[in-house]
Amino acid sequence: MIPNFGVINNNAIMNKLLLMLAITAGFTANAAIITTSSNVITIQEKQYKKIDASKVSPEALDKIKKGYGNYTIKEAYVAADGEYKLVLTKENIDLTAIFTSAGDLLKILSK
Repeated sequence: MIPNFGVINNNAIMNKLLLMLAITAGFTANAAIITTSSNVITIQEKQYKKIDASKVSPEALDKIKKGYGNYTIKEAYVAADGEYKLVLTKENIDLTAIFTSAGDLLKILSK
């Protein structure tokens, strides 16, 4: 004898399945929106104003000369916070570097 489990209503099961799928899709879409909206990064480039090389502070020049004494300052720029961007040259080779207002090397941009 075959057991009688009753008639399964396929429409009711499909409706529940679709409802669960819609709810899951809604949660997934909200999570994606929250994740992407919090990953905004703003990068602001520092602005430098061209100055005469003689305007670089004497303290900074002393430190720069200790490390780069064989170079001459070809161009000089200063940022609002006192940071210097200098184009140094030696034997027709230019080097662009960033220095603190005290003359400490921060980074070399190009050779």
